[in-house]
Amino acid sequence: MGAQTTPGQSQQSLVTMPSSALGYVAVLAALVTGVLHLALAPRVMGFSQTMGILFVLNGLGFLGGLLVYLTRYWRRPLYLVAAVYSVATILALFVFQGFSVEAFYMQGSINPMAVITKVAELVLAVVAVVLYGNADA
Repeated sequence: MGAQTTPGQSQQSLVTMPSSALGYVAVLAALVTGVLHLALAPRVMGFSQTMGILFVLNGLGFLGGLLVYLTRYWRRPLYLVAAVYSVATILALFVFQGFSVEAFYMQGSINPMAVITKVAELVLAVVAVVLYGNADA
């Protein structure tokens, strides 16, 4: 990924856009899960201050990673960091809610926000691994 310079440009731009459609999928997935975690944090904070703080940190983690991805500072190994982080947040749901499909339920009905965030995180993990494989070593 890296910034592209034209002849006559002596300095790279700080911001770089993804060079493939998969890069944009990664951006969308990180944005969705990051924003949803931040939006849900105040509601979760009402039930558990610890969980609310974890939601804020998780949202900031995804958005922070996204910001780094969109800069010239992104490097190939960071794709694996993104994949591991995404998988860790998926597993965290089960650690806190139980290791069954019930983790996706709240008060007896399916929790669409849990489903959306975990699907976005799974998509991000898979796309990050593919982008790692496709990136120049």
